[in-house]
Amino acid sequence: MALLVLVPFAASGCAGSEPEVRPTTVAATTEKPEPEPLTLAVAEREFRTFVTNDDVARAAGDERLALTWVSDGESPLTAAEYRKAAFDGDPVRRYAYAEPKLYVPKLKPDVFPQWFVASVSRSVPGEEKSKENVLMAFILRSPEDRWTLSLKTTMAPKAKLPKVVLDAEGYATALTTADTSVLIRPREMPGIQATVAYEGPDSVAAKVMKSGPVTTGYYAKSRKAKRKARQKDLTLQTVLTATPYPIFALRTENAAGLVLYTLYRNSVTGVKDKEKNPAAKPPIPPEIAHLLDGTVEGDEIHVSETLQFAAFDPARPKEDEDEDKDGAPRAKADVIADAGGIYKAVTPPAKNP
Repeated sequence: MALLVLVPFAASGCAGSEPEVRPTTVAATTEKPEPEPLTLAVAEREFRTFVTNDDVARAAGDERLALTWVSDGESPLTAAEYRKAAFDGDPVRRYAYAEPKLYVPKLKPDVFPQWFVASVSRSVPGEEKSKENVLMAFILRSPEDRWTLSLKTTMAPKAKLPKVVLDAEGYATALTTADTSVLIRPREMPGIQATVAYEGPDSVAAKVMKSGPVTTGYYAKSRKAKRKARQKDLTLQTVLTATPYPIFALRTENAAGLVLYTLYRNSVTGVKDKEKNPAAKPPIPPEIAHLLDGTVEGDEIHVSETLQFAAFDPARPKEDEDEDKDGAPRAKADVIADAGGIYKAVTPPAKNP
């Protein structure tokens, strides 16, 4: 925006005449900060910064402060965690972190977003058996922004983290979401898992993803929950869908990959026979009581969850066969970490017939 500065000039005529005033244009400059290259030292600094500030927020029970250090799927989950603690009258859990292993991809400093992944063990001080190994993905969207925690997921108890390939300087290699060197392109991993969870072990998608608690296990739990709902004259619909959140993918040994991503899970519980029981309402489950005011306005409860995962993505087979040359079955993608929870529950008004 141009800035007008009024500069007086001496009168050139007789005494007593008004001095001329002429506008002089001065260009206003706004300098953008130079992008800071992502290095191992920068990643170490930003991990420590997050851990310190997150603990300050947790110690004070300050939800607003905590939310300034997270983004994407971590934002609704963090808000829900603080609100649940306030509802229960409990302090927000605090964590002690061990030394992290940082996986920092070599990215062009002027290309955004910038990101890195940390693998670290953490525990709740004073709580036995609270130790867990987590994967944390940090992101910087522009030079003007701050680094935030975008995704956090917990390794399964018996799962092993695949070995991330590092170069001589200690940097990892990022995979694009459209990379075809791995069995499942990273951008398709959420959809494959959602399909297996919906269709079960007989799904075509199950040919490329292993059975487990958060794949075919979701399918089995959903069927069981629907049967229980019917016994209580209720209906239940559950679906997993993709999110707009980032996908983080790193090269691992043997041309495979490690993919971190997020899914939504939405469920609707309703009255089975609304015409027969117009006044009936589904009960409020205890796990969502802190998100509601104790009443159900209509005849349905809508629940939304954010779920975060990490999966091993094997190398794409060179031959289109069901078995390797030695007769062993083809490797499948394997979900090795999961976390998340409910962040929203609503009871919309009943629909007019």
